[in-house]
Amino acid sequence: MDSIDLEVLKTAINWSQSGAYTILATVVRTWGSAPRPVGSMMVMRGDGHVRGSISGGCIEDDLIRQIRSGEYRATAPQTLTYGISADEAHRFGLPCGGTLQIVLECVTDQSHLPALLKSVSQQGLMTRELDMHTGAVTLTAGAHAVSLSFDERHLVTVHGPRYRLIIVGAAQLSRYVASMAQSLDYEVIVCDPREEYLDEWDIEGVQLSREMPDDLILELELDSHSAVLTLTHDPKLDDMALLEALKSPAFYVGAIGSRRNNARRRERLALFDITEAEIDRLHGPVGMYLGARTPPEIAISILAEMTAIRNGVPVLQSHALRPHPAAPAEAGCALA
Repeated sequence: MDSIDLEVLKTAINWSQSGAYTILATVVRTWGSAPRPVGSMMVMRGDGHVRGSISGGCIEDDLIRQIRSGEYRATAPQTLTYGISADEAHRFGLPCGGTLQIVLECVTDQSHLPALLKSVSQQGLMTRELDMHTGAVTLTAGAHAVSLSFDERHLVTVHGPRYRLIIVGAAQLSRYVASMAQSLDYEVIVCDPREEYLDEWDIEGVQLSREMPDDLILELELDSHSAVLTLTHDPKLDDMALLEALKSPAFYVGAIGSRRNNARRRERLALFDITEAEIDRLHGPVGMYLGARTPPEIAISILAEMTAIRNGVPVLQSHALRPHPAAPAEAGCALA
């Protein structure tokens, strides 16, 4: 579940609990080219206010018109299809004649959204099933579908667990990485036993730990929705964290440092109880090659690489690229 979906759930709960007529829209099928993928969600209030997106704007505008005018005030789940004809595709701005099918459901207490949000926020995995005839919702722990299934009678969606990012080190670069990662809705944990760094931390919403990084990583029991970044430049902290992270199911493990320093790091790691295949999982120098120089630019390069890997997009490691003549190989922390 990405940050937009969590924002939609939170908003749907707040609007519904305030007594406002609230509709949750979910993309259940697409044909041809579609602006948003299956599973995308949007919430709409009775006065036309929206959060999230199902088409990029055009279908939202049509639904806003229907709800504001009172044309749509259903309380039972409904299915709407946009873009069947070429005229409709043109009218609603669907690219290349694409077709989009959505399910609309009125948000009530029986929608069980607070329980769903609580589960996802606590790293849980939950399956939600909506009965299209009765509007009844059933929540069950675990994944009981691949992602989303819809057979006209039941809409089944899988939610969670939330992605986590563990950052080792609380210096300047970590602040930019943490802040940007929060906007991508990672649960961010910053670990640094050095009081002179952690005591100055002032970014809200980030969990702080003074434990030794390897102890924390073992305690967290990392899963495939976890990422680890070591950013201290101190082998006593970074290497011990990497030893545990590389043996975990974490989808991304990265370490800052130059090509030379990362080669030395790999040599040090090989002296411990860790396999060559596990060492090969290390992303270092960390980040996608962007010619980054400043801490914000380096943070962007790191999160760009994490996003590509999370989405299954092949990434050519920065250490495999030949630097531009104007950019020395050891310049910038994404390379350096």
